[in-house]
Amino acid sequence: MSFKISDVEGVTLVEVDGELTVSNRERFKQMVLEQVAVGERKFLMDFGESSYIDSTGLGALVSLSRKIREAGGQLRLAGLNEDLRTLFELTKLNTVFEIADTRAMAMSDF
Repeated sequence: MSFKISDVEGVTLVEVDGELTVSNRERFKQMVLEQVAVGERKFLMDFGESSYIDSTGLGALVSLSRKIREAGGQLRLAGLNEDLRTLFELTKLNTVFEIADTRAMAMSDF
């Protein structure tokens, strides 16, 4: 699992490659929270190269969403494969997160 953070047109892009699980969720959260601490407010997490998110990974996303909103920011998700999209629907997290099919769609009206 790797995470890449970059700035794309004023949006903090977090690219998730692999699985988001108990073994890496804390590193993932810390990387994003560091960006919040330096003033970043627009976040897009691209899961186009990700295949699996466990319950602790979902918990990390919910926690980050709350912290970003409390800081006056926005968090969007993109690139969920069919299995991940189904996971978000079954857990009703699709009502918590703004989810776009592609990175470009998520960026279009940020």
